[in-house]
Amino acid sequence: MEYRCDWCGNNPVYIKYHDHEWGVPEYDSRALWEKLVLDGFQAGLSWITILNKRDAFREAFADFDPYKVAEFTDADVERLLGNAGIVRHRGKIEAAIKGARAWQVIEADTGFDTYLWDFVGGSPIQNDWPSISDVPAFTPLSTQISKDLKKRGFNFCGPTIVYAFMQACGLINDHVVGCARHEAVKKMVR
Repeated sequence: MEYRCDWCGNNPVYIKYHDHEWGVPEYDSRALWEKLVLDGFQAGLSWITILNKRDAFREAFADFDPYKVAEFTDADVERLLGNAGIVRHRGKIEAAIKGARAWQVIEADTGFDTYLWDFVGGSPIQNDWPSISDVPAFTPLSTQISKDLKKRGFNFCGPTIVYAFMQACGLINDHVVGCARHEAVKKMVR
């Protein structure tokens, strides 16, 4: 690959994530919820920390099956707080469980995938940023989605987290124009 977005640097984990996952439109409700939860856990930390712990998170959170996570009890919270493989933050753990319950309501109503994709008209927003310094930390749309998620019972989903989530899940294409993935991701439209 001739050029990548500057944020991934030379780290092989970041490069793999950038080249195969980041910005690729995600339409699976469960996978969208997993990524939202992981973005919430990332708050205050680097994304590489979460990527390096992703397998442990999947094991700890029942492969991010929201139906199973919604049934987690106080004993599960304590178990997770003792799991060195994940980020041990009570508020974030409890937010994941609460979010699983909120996810179920949305999933039963419209589908979590439809709910999220409706915010962008069903198709990824195609940005044409010349450099990473032009990419905003949040937008009015990420603020709107954040407010709506919170109203529905989600936590750790502020406008900046939601914007990062939108980037990761391909709701927006924020690969910079010179990045080899920009055009490839641009063509990944349903």
